[in-house]
Amino acid sequence: MRVATQARMAAHRVTAHQRPTRGSNHTIPTTSVELTTDNSVQQAASPATTATSITFIDLFAGLGGFHVALDKLGAKCVFAAEWEADLQTLYEKNFGFRPEGDITKVDLSIIPPHTVLCAGFPCQPFSKSGKQLGFEHTEQGKLFFNVIEILKAHRPQCFILENVPNLLKHDAGKTFAQIEQELRNLGYDIKHEKLSPHQFTIPQIRERIYIVGTLGDMSKFAWPKTSNEPTSIKTILGNEGGKALPPRVLQALQTWGEFLELSKLSEDDELPSFPIWGMEFGATYPYEGATPWELVKTGRTEELQRTKGTLGRSLRHLEGEDILAALPSHARREQAEFPKWKQTFIRQNREFYARNREWIDPWLPRIRDFPSSFQKFEWNAHGEERDIWQYVIQLRASGVRLKRQTTAPSLIAMTDTQVPIIAWEKRYMTPAECARLQSLDALDMPESPSKAFRALGNAVNAEVVRRIVQNLLATIPTDITSLADTAL
Repeated sequence: MRVATQARMAAHRVTAHQRPTRGSNHTIPTTSVELTTDNSVQQAASPATTATSITFIDLFAGLGGFHVALDKLGAKCVFAAEWEADLQTLYEKNFGFRPEGDITKVDLSIIPPHTVLCAGFPCQPFSKSGKQLGFEHTEQGKLFFNVIEILKAHRPQCFILENVPNLLKHDAGKTFAQIEQELRNLGYDIKHEKLSPHQFTIPQIRERIYIVGTLGDMSKFAWPKTSNEPTSIKTILGNEGGKALPPRVLQALQTWGEFLELSKLSEDDELPSFPIWGMEFGATYPYEGATPWELVKTGRTEELQRTKGTLGRSLRHLEGEDILAALPSHARREQAEFPKWKQTFIRQNREFYARNREWIDPWLPRIRDFPSSFQKFEWNAHGEERDIWQYVIQLRASGVRLKRQTTAPSLIAMTDTQVPIIAWEKRYMTPAECARLQSLDALDMPESPSKAFRALGNAVNAEVVRRIVQNLLATIPTDITSLADTAL
């Protein structure tokens, strides 16, 4: 395979060979980099080690997704940092050395010179699923600035950063603008893009933002070519024997399976594309203007007592906190007015119920004793057969989320209950299958499935990173130390 590189510069010969990882029976394919006189990057059959070998550091290392990716490109890891002790031990088992701990306490002078800095700095402060405290997050919000300090101190040739896509929109775009400015102030030319594994024929939709930069000119850098080829989750399923679904989960899926069967009686041609909030079926409490919390706070409970709450429960004779407890959890927030999106979802669900109550009412008592998350349903298979056992399912706080067999749900730092479900086998996915979704199946995983799922949810996808960095390395000068030594 040949990839064009910059004019006026020699390209690298990328040579594939195999190196067994220490402390493991796995073999990770690796490559090494040497100069050649043609203008291409190509795969060769023999190993090479030269003074121009690429080096990198792996910050917030986790399972080592960046390490796997750059190892395949022949780069050598000269430093890693990971604050969780269990993951440090596992990293040493997989890669042969133990990472440093808390990056905020690392003496920058012990970090060796390196060509590439890799960092998936913590995403929780910027994720839509969290409080979005950003740089104000007391534990993790300012870790990006530790990355800046390392870039400033060591001047690596280039870097790659990874985070959640909401980073672009956080604080109305101000957070990302500050990140860009901090990086440019250090002399880096930068680019960013949102990419997902499914664009590279890996059956997982998990969009992340990647930020790359060099001390040179990025004008010739191109993001890796994406594909529209169809994917199937069946390509990563194994015979490991996933955990069987517990009775309460089976009951919830059977109940929503009945809902899908009954929905064929609906006058609507399709099931809603908006989240189905079963607790809104029969509810009449006010949701436009003042919220229930605002009405209780201002002593206007009579307005609520004339209405109905969760699943049509009467609010008559209830007072104060008892009234709020009889409402859906999303309606109890301490806010004077609901956001527009919530008002829209409530209205859409009540209208859907009004059109279909003839078949919904006999079914509705089935979900009365379910927890709130089991009373909500997301149908992401429009136009497909309404058979719940034909799909991939994930149980989220937002509801029972159903997807086609083409891709897995986005892996997150999940609890055991959020692990994707292979409905046609009535089981959860295994850590080994989730590792394949992250292109990390050559590594040993934490022995505890819970810890493995959490670590995989925090990991970068090694194959996506490999493709990006391969293109990034093609832009740097053949004398890889020339710009790294440039003073600010």
